[in-house]
Amino acid sequence: MADYAALASEWEGILERRPALREPLGFWTAIIGGWMRWKSTELGSLERTDDACRDSWERGVPLLAACPPALEREPIEELLGPVIERLSADGADAAGALQQLAVAWDDGLVGPDVLLPQSGRDAAAVLQERFGLATRLGAFLAPAALRPALETWFERTRALPDGIWSRGACPWCGGFAFYGDLIEDGRRRLSCLLCGGAWLAPRLRCPFCETWDSKDLVRLLAEGADEGYFIEACRACLGYVKGVDRRQRWNAGSPLTEDWASPHLDLHASREGYWRPTPCLVHLAPSGDDVR
Repeated sequence: MADYAALASEWEGILERRPALREPLGFWTAIIGGWMRWKSTELGSLERTDDACRDSWERGVPLLAACPPALEREPIEELLGPVIERLSADGADAAGALQQLAVAWDDGLVGPDVLLPQSGRDAAAVLQERFGLATRLGAFLAPAALRPALETWFERTRALPDGIWSRGACPWCGGFAFYGDLIEDGRRRLSCLLCGGAWLAPRLRCPFCETWDSKDLVRLLAEGADEGYFIEACRACLGYVKGVDRRQRWNAGSPLTEDWASPHLDLHASREGYWRPTPCLVHLAPSGDDVR
């Protein structure tokens, strides 16, 4: 099971080194706190043989599509509620859409399954279609509310054979990649914020539109104190992921903390006209505001 106490300790270390960011990054601190308190009395781990997992992956099908978990409402609701409350402060449109979602949840019309990727669509797109919630806000809900449950669900199926999965979507839950770092042997590793999975993927392929055309792929390199960090963007779909070259930054933290602690790189990517389908603090900043 994921060690959220260790994650919280790593995160606190980052905040101590970057005191000027402690207040804006407090959004993520609250998320980690919720994960640490999460408890499920009924959810177990997926029991699936290596051969059955391989069969799904060879067909390009994430495990979640064939084996969704039976998610308990109450533990998910405890994580979801505070995030809805925070996002409601974004404005009247956000508050109205989130209120519709809350009413539907209370009436039993929707449950945790609405936050899962569905038929190749992420939850943010489904929430926008059904409740009018902007995707930049809806992207926060599923990872905040479901990550502990999905990490528990997939913890016995993380043995992914090399070369069997080359897609940009997560082989376990089908979620978007949110980070793409270079590991010690130079290979590219994508990570999933929704379920915590990590997998090797081709370096010269967009994880979103999956184009192989090298003319469409752009790498923006950070300099100075951020040397070793980069943004990989695609001119075809305008999507991007951040990453770190661990051959240069051997002491870099986990993909999650490195991503969350660098909103200034997201701001730069946004100003260059690129977008990300996974949540970042820039999505919460008023238009024109810096997040530094």
